Amino acid sequence: MSKDCGNHGGGKEAAVRRICAAVIAFIIIVLITIFLVWVILRPTKPRFVLQDATVFAFNLSQPNLLTTNFQVTFASRNPNSKIGIYYDRLHVYATYRNQQITLRTAIPPTYQGHKEDNVWSPFVYGTAVPIAPYNSVALGDEQGRGFVGLMIRADGRVRWKVGTLITGKYHIHVRCPAYINLGNKAAGVLVGDSAVKYTLVTKCSVNV
Repeated sequence: MSKDCGNHGGGKEAAVRRICAAVIAFIIIVLITIFLVWVILRPTKPRFVLQDATVFAFNLSQPNLLTTNFQVTFASRNPNSKIGIYYDRLHVYATYRNQQITLRTAIPPTYQGHKEDNVWSPFVYGTAVPIAPYNSVALGDEQGRGFVGLMIRADGRVRWKVGTLITGKYHIHVRCPAYINLGNKAAGVLVGDSAVKYTLVTKCSVNV
């Protein structure tokens, strides 16, 4: 006669528990390492400046339709001495009083090294874009006074590179006020037959 001690599966269960514990411990160590590297290096978000805007077209027509064509110049700086930045996706567009008035223009994916600067000059435009009636009235008033206040925006995703370590993707939102003196072409520089280039040098807000 043989006895059944009931412990035949105990060895396997203990081995599985040890493997699970080892995997969890490894994940925790990796996360702690990443956190410590992050805290020690203290990554700083990039800085953006809107340098200028060249206006090729800005026409408000009835009923509440806006046609625009700009070329804007951004300067971006990576202030970090040990961290690089991958711009995986960045789309630039213009808004007026929180209403988008141009299509989104994509900037090619870019890597920005330590303490490095990048300059982008994308075109943003919209043809016969419907404007909310209250925004159309406000825009008409601003045009009458000469100055038009727009917001040039850039939205996308970035990754941080620390040595060989590359983080996951983070959303980036850039907001650059642009007050353009459309009523006085002498305030800018004539480009070609009708376009005017306005120097702005406006500091942008950046959220990551």
